[in-house]
Amino acid sequence: MNLRNLLVPLGAIGLIVFGFFAYGWAGVAAVAGGLVMWALLHFTRLMKVMDKAAKRPIGYVGSAVMLNARLSPGVNLMHVVAMTQSLGEQLSAQDAQPEVYRWTDGTQSHVTCEFHQGKLVKWALVRPEPDEATPPQGA
Repeated sequence: MNLRNLLVPLGAIGLIVFGFFAYGWAGVAAVAGGLVMWALLHFTRLMKVMDKAAKRPIGYVGSAVMLNARLSPGVNLMHVVAMTQSLGEQLSAQDAQPEVYRWTDGTQSHVTCEFHQGKLVKWALVRPEPDEATPPQGA
């Protein structure tokens, strides 16, 4: 079980109790208002990320190399979706752990990310081999 699933509700209840003992019902109202504002800020951010991701193809990223450089272990899936502005192409089975997603760019380079419990565990960048028949773009 994720400890955060237990600590966040207990922290909210603790803040409400503290507000009641410190300022009475006005303290409960102030703390409850602050908690609602916090929840609305997170909900708004989630909706903005999903709105941007809905406007792009699934599994597409502008540059797989830049995405690879910006990733770090422990980043959650929503943060990666916000960076790519696109939902990843799911390679793993639905609701299976670990979750595996892929983002591909226009040069067919792709980053495959593995998430365990919603947190990035590992990722790999794959770049296609250059074709000898195709001249370099600078030539």
